[in-house]
Amino acid sequence: MNNASDKAFEQRARALYHEASRQLDPATAGRLRAARRTALQAAQAPVHHRLRTLLPVGALAAVALAALMVWQPLQRGNVSAPADAMSAISSPASNELPPDLDGHDDPKLYQNLDFYSWLASNKAQTTDTH
Repeated sequence: MNNASDKAFEQRARALYHEASRQLDPATAGRLRAARRTALQAAQAPVHHRLRTLLPVGALAAVALAALMVWQPLQRGNVSAPADAMSAISSPASNELPPDLDGHDDPKLYQNLDFYSWLASNKAQTTDTH
């Protein structure tokens, strides 16, 4: 029943369209034909897909960059202080022992540091010759 009512509606719409198109004055009919031709030419023109995709992608990149710039932590205080602290840690004096962080290291391990250094360099030399 739905199919029959759709056909009746379509036939009635076509009849009204044909009746209205017969009653148009020539100037209006000419403008409608020109508008139709312009619309058909615009539909057949090549679409620049790259432009359509680059604009949203560029906007997204700009928003991401702005978010990263705002989110980045600000550096406060003396900028050279961390570098000075790292250089002090990485180059202790020759007579200083490494810090005992947990308090459980045996001080006897640090007595023969020169021997362990020699052993490491000697082992490296023997592996290079093989």
